Amino acid sequence: MADTLFQLAFLVVAPFWVLMIFAPGWRWSERIAGSVFIALPALVVWAFAIAPVLPEFAAEMLNPDLARVRSLFADDDVVAAVWAQVLAWDLLVGRWIYLDSRERRVHPLIMAPLLVLTILLSPIGLPLYLALRLPLTRRPVTPGAGPARRDEDVLTRGA
Repeated sequence: MADTLFQLAFLVVAPFWVLMIFAPGWRWSERIAGSVFIALPALVVWAFAIAPVLPEFAAEMLNPDLARVRSLFADDDVVAAVWAQVLAWDLLVGRWIYLDSRERRVHPLIMAPLLVLTILLSPIGLPLYLALRLPLTRRPVTPGAGPARRDEDVLTRGA
């Protein structure tokens, strides 16, 4: 069962990544990615994977110890659950990058490889996007527009 859930975790997030990478300008892509609920399918997989070991897992998370966490990760259910959790987190990071890049009008050909990198290695994809987003920004010229929004406002958009 753990192997099935491990595989399922990727399958439930992949459609969202496909929309953001291959159809970034499609109205439905932005609408779907605009919802924080896109992470729920992966979290449902997490819940099924963690259920058999939840008491042990919860106890360890309340008082973590490296050796005990390492032994917990020997359990396939825990690995499948953590994999689903990582995929949900990566999807939320990718969602924010996608929405922010659309708002800043960063070209999709620049964003596609960056989003692929975020799927594979979000700890590299996010800081890379943060470093690249300012020089790649093309702000629309709007008469009478107010000051640009703060990063904190952009980070909470859609929440």
